[in-house]
Amino acid sequence: MLMQFHLNGFQPGDPEIADPAERIQASGAAGAVPGEVDVLIVGCGPAGLTLAAQLAQFPDIKTCIVEQKPGRLLVGQADGIACRTMEMFHAYGFSERVLKEAYWVNETTFWKPDERSPETIVRSGRVQDVEDGLSEFPHVILNQARIHDGFLDVMRKSPAKLEPYYSRRLLDLEVDPAARPGDHAVTVRLERVDAGSEGRIETVKARYVVGCDGARSTVRKSIGRELHGDSANHAWGVMDVLAVTDFPDIRFKSLIQSAKDGSLLIIPREGGYMVRIYVELAKLEIGERVANRNITADDVIAKAQRILKPHTLAVKEIAWWSVYEIGQRLTDKFDDVPEAEIDTRLPRIFIAGDACHTHSPKAGQGMNVSMQDAFNLGWKLAAVLRKQCAPGLLHSYSAERQAVAKELIDFDREWAGILASAAKAGGADAARTQDYFVRHGRYTAGTATHYRPSILTGAASHQHLAEGFAIGKRFHSAPVIRLADAKPMHLGHAAQADGRFRLYAFSPAEDPAASGSAIRALCNFLCEARQSPIRRYTPASTDIDSVIDLRAVFQQDHRDLAIETLPPLLRPNKGRYGLLDYEKMFCPDLKSGHDVFAMRRVDRKAGCIVVVRPDQYVATVLPLDDFAGLAAFFDGFMLPLN
Repeated sequence: MLMQFHLNGFQPGDPEIADPAERIQASGAAGAVPGEVDVLIVGCGPAGLTLAAQLAQFPDIKTCIVEQKPGRLLVGQADGIACRTMEMFHAYGFSERVLKEAYWVNETTFWKPDERSPETIVRSGRVQDVEDGLSEFPHVILNQARIHDGFLDVMRKSPAKLEPYYSRRLLDLEVDPAARPGDHAVTVRLERVDAGSEGRIETVKARYVVGCDGARSTVRKSIGRELHGDSANHAWGVMDVLAVTDFPDIRFKSLIQSAKDGSLLIIPREGGYMVRIYVELAKLEIGERVANRNITADDVIAKAQRILKPHTLAVKEIAWWSVYEIGQRLTDKFDDVPEAEIDTRLPRIFIAGDACHTHSPKAGQGMNVSMQDAFNLGWKLAAVLRKQCAPGLLHSYSAERQAVAKELIDFDREWAGILASAAKAGGADAARTQDYFVRHGRYTAGTATHYRPSILTGAASHQHLAEGFAIGKRFHSAPVIRLADAKPMHLGHAAQADGRFRLYAFSPAEDPAASGSAIRALCNFLCEARQSPIRRYTPASTDIDSVIDLRAVFQQDHRDLAIETLPPLLRPNKGRYGLLDYEKMFCPDLKSGHDVFAMRRVDRKAGCIVVVRPDQYVATVLPLDDFAGLAAFFDGFMLPLN
C-alpha cells in the first residue's frame, strides 16, 4: 500500500512518525575529526553517503565523511530513482522502505498542442514507463533527503557506526610524493564553520580522499581537473508544490510540449498530493547566467499555468523551488593520476558524482549515476585497504566510470534537446519525444551500463552459456525457490553490499547429488585444490564464504532434490558454533512459470558459472569445469594470503 502524507502542508522527515517535531533525527558526529583515517570522504550528497555506507560495513577500515552544510538535507534536490538504483538499495538493505514511501512511476503520458486550437494542449500518447522484465523493481520518485536518511541509517547501524562531521569546509589537500603505497599520504585541512568553532582548522592525514563535493568541487580543483562541456543555454525552473488543478494526468509522469511557451515536465511526488514541476523558462545568451534574470517563484508558476492551458493550476504551497541552467559537462579522468603516468603511479584522490559529471535533471541521471560511481569505488577501496587486492585495482574506477558518464551525457544532451524542441522551428514533435523515450528506457532505468573487458570483466568467449547474464552488465535477477525452505525469492537478492564476490553455479540437467556431477566436481575443486580461489584468498580465521560466496541453481523442482545429498560446500559450517548455512541453493520457480534457466537463457545441457562482482555486475561467464579459467580470473587482481 502506498502511503499518503503532506495533506495539510509539506513536512520533512520520516512520514511514519506522527509528531512532526520528532520526524527529523539528530545526525552528525561530535568533537574533532580524527587525525588519521584510511578514507576521507568530502561531501554528504548521494555519492558520498553511498560510499560511506559501503565502507561502514568494514570495522577494520577507518572512514571519515565531512560536509560543509550544518546538518542533514531536509528538502528538495533530486528525486528520481532508477530501477537499477533500487536494485542497489536492496543490497544496502533499505529498498522496502523506499518502495513503501515512494511514488511509483508506472506510466508516462505525453501532451502536445491541439491542432485545432494550438494555444491549448491535448494528450498525444501514453506508455508504460519501464519495459516488462527489465528489473524486479519499479522506477520510483522519492525526495533526495529521504534517500540520504536511508544511507545515514545504514551507516549508523553498521559495524563501523559511522556519522558525518558537519560544518567542515575543505581548505586544501596535499599529497606527499615520496609516500609509499600504504602510507597516509594525503594531508587535508578543514575549516570549521559551526557556531562557536568558526575558523578553527583541523588537519586529517588520509590514505585516500574521495571528493563527492558537487559541481564546484574543491577536491577536483586541487588535483587540477576541470569539467568540460556545454555552457548552459537553457534555464529551467523546478518546484515541489501542493496544488489544485483540473489537469487530468497530475498523478502521472507527464511530458507536455506547448506551441509557444516551451515544455513542462510533471513528476508526481510521494504521499499522494505533492507534485514536482519542471518548467522551461528561457534560452540564455552565451555567457549569461540564470541569476541575471531575477526569476521569481511567481514567474515559474505563471509559465506553468500558460503551458497547461486550457487546464488550471492553483498553487497552495511551495515546499521547495529552484532555478538552474542545463549543462552537460564531464571531467576527463576521475582520479589524480595523469593518463601518461598510469603505469608508474597509484591513485590517492578520487572524485565522484557531480564533481566529475553534470547532467540535466530531465533524464533523472545525476543522482543515480553518482550513487553508482560510489558503489563501483567503495568495494575496490575496501578490497585494497583489507589487502585482498593490489592497489593497481583502483585505476579501474576512473576507467570504468568515466566511459559510463560520457555515454550518459551524450544521451542526456540529446534528450534535453528533444524536450526543448518546442521552441524550435516547426514546434513540438510529440511522436518523436514519445519514440525516443521508449527506445532509451534502458538508459533512464540505469540498466544500460556495460563495462568493457578488463581485469575485472572477462571476454565474451563463453557468453553463449548464459546469454541473459551479459558480461559487463548488471546481474539481472530472476525469481527462484530456495531449496531448504521452499521460499520464493529473487536470486539477485542473495547479494548484499558487503564487498563479496558471488559465484552462481548453474547445474546441468543431471542429478546434482550424483558422485560424478558437474556441481560436485566444482565444489571439490573449490574445497580442495591448491589453485582454488576460495582456498587462495579466504583467511583461515573467517567463514568459507567471507570473500567469495558460492550459490548453486538447479534445474529440478525443489521437491525432487534432497538437500542432505548435495555437496557440503553448499551448506557450509559457519560462525563460532559451526552452524550450517542453508541459504545457498535454489531451484526454478516452476509453479509460477518462472524458470530462471529459460528466462536468462542458460545452457541446460552444459550449465555454467556466472561470476558477479561486489557491485552486482557480471564479471565473467565460464563453463562449470573451467577451473583454470576461474582461478586465472581471480589471480588477475587478487593478492594471495601471506
